[in-house]
Amino acid sequence: QVQLVESGGGLVQPGGSLRLSCATSGFTLDNYAIGWFRQAPGKEREGVSCISNSDGSTYYADSVKGRFTISRDNAKNTVYLQMNSLEREDTAVYYCYAAVPTGRYWGQGTQVTVSS
Repeated sequence: QVQLVESGGGLVQPGGSLRLSCATSGFTLDNYAIGWFRQAPGKEREGVSCISNSDGSTYYADSVKGRFTISRDNAKNTVYLQMNSLEREDTAVYYCYAAVPTGRYWGQGTQVTVSS
């Protein structure tokens, strides 16, 4: 079955970095775009970044542009989100997302807390 498993979250000081991973299984990663979303306490889930399956083109929300980088390693069935220059406003649970023929899937999320 389709599974998405995020990891790499944690507590980091403002200005620090984290790399999130989204390990996928149950479908051929090469064929699908993958998105990262986040949800902060009391706020709606918002899109952060996504990467296409075809030409590797990427999208970033304005709030993270220039600080976050999404990438994929199809051989490892994993998508990454490198987050640099983290700000307190980046504190949230981060989720990866895939829409495949059998449905739409979310991972369980990984907590990112930016605090001094």
